[in-house]
Amino acid sequence: MNIQQISVFIENKPGRLQHVLEVLNSGHINILTLTIAEINDFGILRMIVDKPNTAHDILRKENVTSSVNEVLGVGIDDKPGGLLRLIKCFAENKLNIEYMYAFTQKKGDEATMIFRFEDIEAAKNLLIKEGFNIMKKIDIIGDQE
Repeated sequence: MNIQQISVFIENKPGRLQHVLEVLNSGHINILTLTIAEINDFGILRMIVDKPNTAHDILRKENVTSSVNEVLGVGIDDKPGGLLRLIKCFAENKLNIEYMYAFTQKKGDEATMIFRFEDIEAAKNLLIKEGFNIMKKIDIIGDQE
């Protein structure tokens, strides 16, 4: 199963991020990694959490605009050129990345990158064919949900 990511649309104002974090804390949701992208007066908070479905439910109950999206976790060699090799593979196969960010946890000798693609299954099939390590949900968040 692919990794589920929570995306939250928040105003770029003091206290808005705090509110989201308080809601997640009230549901005992552990954030494993996150990134924020700013778009004018708003931001998109993207997170990998231990219980994505629960997180989405409690955010909705608190009127926080959120969605659940599938992303790929890809293991890359944690050395110079590791990410370059992966990006070259995407370019050579004309596979466009919608966005990416680093996962904060290392697995053995690999770093983990999180990717979103328009066609996630095509990306996954290509990466498997090229010998990249696709992380499973259980590799990232364990057996929480």
